[in-house]
Amino acid sequence: MNRDRFTVVSRETGCHIYEGDGTRPILEENVRVKYRPQRVEFPVEIGDWRHTIEAEELRKAARGLPHRWNNDRFAVERVVVTRTHLEEVSVVSLSLQDADYYDFLTTSLNLGRRQENGRTLREQYLESQDPVHAPAWMNCSFGVNVAVETGKDGKMLFSRRSSHVAGPNSSRWNSSANEGLARMHDLPADARPISLHAVARRALHEELAVHATDALDLELLGFGLDLDNHQWAAFFRAVLPDLDEETLRLRWTRGVADKWEHDRFEFVPADPASVLGFIADQPEDRWSPCAPALFYLALVRGAVRREGGDPAARFLVERAEQEVIAARNL
Repeated sequence: MNRDRFTVVSRETGCHIYEGDGTRPILEENVRVKYRPQRVEFPVEIGDWRHTIEAEELRKAARGLPHRWNNDRFAVERVVVTRTHLEEVSVVSLSLQDADYYDFLTTSLNLGRRQENGRTLREQYLESQDPVHAPAWMNCSFGVNVAVETGKDGKMLFSRRSSHVAGPNSSRWNSSANEGLARMHDLPADARPISLHAVARRALHEELAVHATDALDLELLGFGLDLDNHQWAAFFRAVLPDLDEETLRLRWTRGVADKWEHDRFEFVPADPASVLGFIADQPEDRWSPCAPALFYLALVRGAVRREGGDPAARFLVERAEQEVIAARNL
């Protein structure tokens, strides 16, 4: 089954928006994360690929060479969306089990590699069937992506991933901040459920030095699937009412936990024409697959809130997009 791809400023991206259109948030209490502490199991051949990756990374580490270190993360068993009976608001159930970073590398780096049966992983599990229902061992990554707006000066923040970051999105424009779910950080020790909102707040702190004492307006807008790299994502909009570009840049000079993850930041006026113009003006191949969709949903949510909650305000964003397209002959 082919899933539709998000299109903006006449560009088709590699992102499928699975849930959400930006007009209203998905409430925190309506996101139900279920965790099953059982490790994913690869088919024998794919398991051999993983052993090779692990051995190579351990060899490089032993020689003092740059290497990818392993960490515990989650595999996505399934994502299920339902609606409440009366108000028909979204309820999302996310089922997870155990995986690690080497598991993720095993599939993400080998989607085009041919198996003994002659088929690639992409052909067998993502193109000949619905990628949403791919087996859990194909889904060893779930990212929380945040679009940040500064309240004091009304700007949207774009972050470019460093070339030193492993993976397909290095040196590409991405969300303002993003974190992959990690068992060490995001699995509560007291058996409380995993909170995607807490992961979003962690991303803001570790990558942008937004602290718990800072005012924060945080909303979950939807879920997406990166069809190019097969990675699940949650989309958040975060407004920082008391912060501006100058304050954030000053903080970054004083140290950020994960400062190495980005090598460039751009603050753009948060109105639809400016944000969509920035997306259009950057080379198409310099964007991660799902970043344009995230920022578009954030624009829609901002427009709806400015119009008192009227969902028809999404068409103000569409109108701005058409103006950007016409001005650039796209």
